[in-house]
Amino acid sequence: MGIRTGAQYIAALQSRQPEVWLAGRKITDVYNEPVFQEPIHQIAHLYDLQHDPQYQDKITHICPETGERVNNAFLVPKNYEDLQARRAVFEVFARATFGLMGRTPDFLNVVVTSLYSNAEFLDKYSDQWANNIRNYYRYIRDNDLFLTHAIINPQNDRSKTSHEQKETFTHLGAVKETPEGLVVRGAKMLATLSPITDEVIIYSFPGYKPGDERYALAFAIPIDTPGLRILCREPMQDGKRSLFDHPLASRFEEMDAVLVFHDVLVPWERVFLYNNVEAANLLYPKTGIAQQPAHQSGVRGLIKLQFATEVACRLADSIGVDVFLNVQDQLGELVQSVETIRALLSVAEYEYQLNPFGEAMPGEVSLETIRGLLPKMYPRAIEVMQIIGAGGLLMSPTGADFAHPDLKEDMEHFYVGREGVSAEERVQLFKLAWDLCGEAFGQRLLQYERYYTGDPIRKRAIFYNAFKRNHSFDMVDEALKINSSQPAMKK
Repeated sequence: MGIRTGAQYIAALQSRQPEVWLAGRKITDVYNEPVFQEPIHQIAHLYDLQHDPQYQDKITHICPETGERVNNAFLVPKNYEDLQARRAVFEVFARATFGLMGRTPDFLNVVVTSLYSNAEFLDKYSDQWANNIRNYYRYIRDNDLFLTHAIINPQNDRSKTSHEQKETFTHLGAVKETPEGLVVRGAKMLATLSPITDEVIIYSFPGYKPGDERYALAFAIPIDTPGLRILCREPMQDGKRSLFDHPLASRFEEMDAVLVFHDVLVPWERVFLYNNVEAANLLYPKTGIAQQPAHQSGVRGLIKLQFATEVACRLADSIGVDVFLNVQDQLGELVQSVETIRALLSVAEYEYQLNPFGEAMPGEVSLETIRGLLPKMYPRAIEVMQIIGAGGLLMSPTGADFAHPDLKEDMEHFYVGREGVSAEERVQLFKLAWDLCGEAFGQRLLQYERYYTGDPIRKRAIFYNAFKRNHSFDMVDEALKINSSQPAMKK
């Protein structure tokens, strides 16, 4: 089939009935549920972009294996040009959503592509696992599927490993083997956008210890598989807010969920790893599923930071405060943050390295630096926006106020901005900013960026330890050498 349209994505969504729970209600019609409807349309728009003549040749390519056109997220990069082709789809999808949707289809399609291109790692443990992931990659590529994932255990007793929890199946684990497949039970999170996806892939995050064998799992199943329950978090919006009052929250709410598996049968051909702690702990570093998706998340993070910076700049301009030195300093800081991430992405792409299988891997140090900086830079952009907007962020009227004839004069007189900025324009800018920096929607985006790749302190410590192992600090030794051509210092 190759690339599908937005209408085909929606039709597939309507053909399924996953078990979705939202605010104590069992959702029987995902497409017509108000909370999900706008996000569904945003994802459908991304699929339609693949058919838009303006973008098609930039973000898709002809698959040499099938002759069908497929998304560039399924391209195994072999050189700099291939990395640029992948960046093109990352950028187009991120710009279409202002970087606010972290789990657009390209993200996990890159993950599966990395598993496919490095399947030789799984061959060491089971040729069946390797064949399964190769076949699964072709399946989602050729059908252009949309995946969610859940790789984190619920926050129960975090001082204990999975097998030390009070209940055996608090965390997702294998119950038994059957001729048809593996039966699994327990929970995983955060399955972002899961109610509106096609499939879910589970894979292992490093940290398993002896005794955790039953929890060392990697597999993929349709999102409507019997026994799979989707427990949604509280919505950040009700799906009925006006575009005027909530221009972002009304469109880009990404639902997160805990996935609960009640004795779910996973067919053997969908099992990629099972009952092997060593393989589970090495899956991340040996298959590129941290490094390649970091390219996608870096591009998306750049667009998101750039968007927040532009909103802050326009906010300041609308009320004339960007003439003050302190505000110029803050906005200049944000612009330099954007340029820092942009430069790091360029370096990562330019300094790619070929892995043993001939795959071009973007520069790891640059990508990890982005991962270390964004959890600080994005919250700082939100803080600057809050400082600039001040009390004005709390005092915006609604679209209904502007529409009422009795209030028209007051609206135009008391909510006007600097000279040349109308009341409606100023209020719309403040509402855009409030969605980002004040609303629950914006706070979720903030928390999401802080912990996008896990604990930022732990991640930076891992980065430093790896840096220390790989660097000899030669300049220090050079500086400490006593040059024999110079006289020794007299005591």
